[in-house]
Amino acid sequence: MRKFINYCKESYVELTKKVTWPTWNKLQSSALLVMVVTVLLALVLFVIDFAFEHLMTAIYTL
Repeated sequence: MRKFINYCKESYVELTKKVTWPTWNKLQSSALLVMVVTVLLALVLFVIDFAFEHLMTAIYTL
């Protein structure tokens, strides 16, 4: 049990003293970038799926 308590104390010290947390502006810009890339990737996958569906439909109706 002592090892677990020591681990918790060391983790707390590391998270509060040693970790460099991003600023609010940096966090917002990173989140915006992730959202934009996610939407773009979803659109690309939609176009690929749409094209593949029509290609397979055309092949199967021959």
